[in-house]
Amino acid sequence: MAESPQRIIAHFDLDAFFVSVECISDPSLKGKPLLVGGHNERGVVAACSYEARKYGIHSAMPMKTAMRLCPHATVVSGTRGEYSKFSRWVTEIIASKAPLFEKASIDEFYLDLTGMEKYFQPYQWTIDLRQHIMNETKLPISFALASNKMIAKIATNEAKPNGYMHIPNGMEQEFLAPLKVNKIPGVGEHTYQGLLELGIETIRDLSEKPIAFLEKHFGKYGSELWNKAHGLHFREVISYHEAKSISTENTFDENIADIDTLLNELIQQTEKIAFELRQDNKMAGCIAVKIRYPNFETTSRQTTIPYTFYDDELIPKAKELFNKLYRKGEPVRLLGVRFSELTSEAIQTNLFSDTGKKTELYKAIDEVKNRFGVSSITKATGK
Repeated sequence: MAESPQRIIAHFDLDAFFVSVECISDPSLKGKPLLVGGHNERGVVAACSYEARKYGIHSAMPMKTAMRLCPHATVVSGTRGEYSKFSRWVTEIIASKAPLFEKASIDEFYLDLTGMEKYFQPYQWTIDLRQHIMNETKLPISFALASNKMIAKIATNEAKPNGYMHIPNGMEQEFLAPLKVNKIPGVGEHTYQGLLELGIETIRDLSEKPIAFLEKHFGKYGSELWNKAHGLHFREVISYHEAKSISTENTFDENIADIDTLLNELIQQTEKIAFELRQDNKMAGCIAVKIRYPNFETTSRQTTIPYTFYDDELIPKAKELFNKLYRKGEPVRLLGVRFSELTSEAIQTNLFSDTGKKTELYKAIDEVKNRFGVSSITKATGK
């Protein structure tokens, strides 16, 4: 039985993506301490420039704390539409070049180049692709080439800012050994502190511990930590398809001409599929409304939107499309809403307003819907 080919995986990271987009929009911001996030009392730092990081600032830090550390920093609230535009631009370039890729987030990609070594030198090919993206978009980008997704991601982080590296097959453990254990993806602060209490500071330290020891202290996660410390990771690159959609529609028992009734139906439909989006941890980049009249004439209209999964952002867009489509006074036989350009970029593009409280609110609402049904909480009116 023939052995499976050695995997060749590239991890691309749009370096300081949100800050970079802001600097492209306003070149005067380049090279300055720059904070992207909410300005108000509850605002947090969604992203920061390398110049700001020198002051100890990091993402998810309260904006008040960041401004105490660096009072002369420039704060911008974020241009979400621009982030989506640049992300799509890079996605289109990668899709036109790579045989198989996965879009892990708005600014992160995995490319499976396995088999390309028969025709190209994969490392040089990846260097060339990086340069092409930089030339086209003006965005900085870091990448690493390795034998699996985990090693490639860790190496990319080590290559930043705006650099690249190659971890040849067989060199995984040598590369990992001196790194701190919190460099391993998935090792959060709680696990990190637990490891430190056991005298485990580096990945070499972790690799020297028996699986039984790690399972004793970390349960089933202990064996996963052991695998990661030895450079073992088996998740495949999942082929990316952004064009999938989610929709709902209702054919009425009787034709409806009352505008308030139609708008209430539109709102309920939008809420329903927005809830499904959040359950799947996906966001929509396009929304469409469909109307069918009694003579079966069907019309629809769509618009591109900044990625979101929030009802209060999707409902106004649905109503706007409906008002442009609907012929006032005419009865409607069918009404429908569709979201498309779905992606798992959840949360990232929503960090630029006061969404901490907002996200918690939606989590609470969704918990009620999961327990008592999707229709248990709905908007009170279509007006």
